Amino acid sequence: MYSLSGSEDIKYMERCLVLAENGIGHVSPNPMVGCVIVRDGRIIGEGYHIIYGGPHAEVNAIHAVKDKGLLRTSTMYVSLEPCSHWGKTPPCADKIIEHGIPKVVIGCRDINEEVAGRGIEKLQNAGIEVVYGVLEKECIELNKRFFTFYRNRRPYIILKWAQTTDGFIARNDNSSNWISNTYSRMLVHQWRGQEDAIMAGSNTIRIDNPYLTTREMAGKNPARIIIDRNLDLPKNLNVLNDESKTIVFNAKESLTKDNIEYVKVDFKEDILPGILNELYVRKIQSVIIEGGAKLLNSFINSRLWDEARVFISPTLFGDGIAAPVIPGKVIEKTKITGDVLLICNNEQTKTPLLQNEARAF
Repeated sequence: MYSLSGSEDIKYMERCLVLAENGIGHVSPNPMVGCVIVRDGRIIGEGYHIIYGGPHAEVNAIHAVKDKGLLRTSTMYVSLEPCSHWGKTPPCADKIIEHGIPKVVIGCRDINEEVAGRGIEKLQNAGIEVVYGVLEKECIELNKRFFTFYRNRRPYIILKWAQTTDGFIARNDNSSNWISNTYSRMLVHQWRGQEDAIMAGSNTIRIDNPYLTTREMAGKNPARIIIDRNLDLPKNLNVLNDESKTIVFNAKESLTKDNIEYVKVDFKEDILPGILNELYVRKIQSVIIEGGAKLLNSFINSRLWDEARVFISPTLFGDGIAAPVIPGKVIEKTKITGDVLLICNNEQTKTPLLQNEARAF
């Protein structure tokens, strides 16, 4: 039954969303899921999917209920349709049926073809009342990486760069150091720990010699993705150390050496679809593109991006390498000390220039 949500349903689903978000950066390629169990207007158990391979949100919420007999007169709220298949863990739908929970309220259906309505069907066939679609938009947005991965068969692409107020991403001689401030850079390191991978082009790697790891904030290191057509980058670069798995797309060879995987792709064609397909096969659900300008513009021109995060610094260069300009909808503006962070979604709008937004600050 599709939901005509009441205030109580919304309140408990909002709690599910808060819980689910705790799993960011830890559960991929699984989705983030939160669950609460309610009896007589009181939450008696709650849980979320903590780590990939561990118990799912529904199981953790059931475990949190001390008196399991209360489950037979309770309602379960869960942000995503319970799974109906064996994966790393048993089906959550079976666990719900086993404990006799009479009603389940679901935020949104699972898009994974292994579930895709089968969890709801299994619950209904067991005589459980199922309501779905409570805060559906918000539940899908929470797992935008997961839904993009299965819908578009590619990772969720986040473009990230810092630019001056007059619209430059670097000086012509690449002598510029940091454009954004310390606090903005700390936020970027936090983002790295939340995504599966980070990508940079060979020019950026050669000039900046970045680590592309999470160092200034606690969190896991993302997989590092490099495009090095002729495999002529120096072998002592920081991105080729052993701190994280590294994937090098090139035109010469496919092999694995320790933590580095070399993947051969055809550079005679547009390489981005092929690279994204290789990442899809490896179940990499999200990638931050950190530059440089050529790589960022390649994704923009191919329309292969979902979100852009742009730091606008009060710095003025007067001349230099132009920052990308993208069509999209600015959905958030945040001041970070002297910087301004713009977050833009890839939606076709009549106001295509982020540069106009930059000059407004």
